[in-house]
Amino acid sequence: MAYPDDLLADNEHVVVHKHPHWKTLILPVLVLLVTIGLCLYLAALVQDLSWANTGWIVLGCLGGLVIIVFVLVPLVRWRSTHFVVTTQRIMVREGVITRNGIDIPLSRINSVRFKHGLLDRVLGCGTLIVESASDEPLEFDDIPGVERVHTLLYREVNDDPEDDFIRNRPPREEGR
Repeated sequence: MAYPDDLLADNEHVVVHKHPHWKTLILPVLVLLVTIGLCLYLAALVQDLSWANTGWIVLGCLGGLVIIVFVLVPLVRWRSTHFVVTTQRIMVREGVITRNGIDIPLSRINSVRFKHGLLDRVLGCGTLIVESASDEPLEFDDIPGVERVHTLLYREVNDDPEDDFIRNRPPREEGR
């Protein structure tokens, strides 16, 4: 899914657009499976009782509530979190009802680092650390392909149009 072009400035293009890594959805999926399994097991236990219909309704409501709170809310939060690197800035947008966002102009970035442990390396994600001129370092967790994002961001930060001219200029003669 591309980031909406109407939110970008003139001559600004998306370089990277990521959601948090899928590992953030492992716990909600486990909760979903356990909830469904437990509700089915309890429904089978109460089927021969006189109040079975009431028990099934209660189990359905409780199971539905657990699924909404612990599965659907994290899924929507994951889907509505965007990490975007453009040719001019880094944008992070989070939230559904209450949106939070931060924009960091590339010209203000001093350094870009990443870190990931063994599990993050296996899963292909990590934490991107961006240091700007005036703020403390900002850490963006669970970025998929963090090394690639780090490299692309580093290139965008250090991409100077003058460099293209300098690289293509013929070498200077010695003695001048």
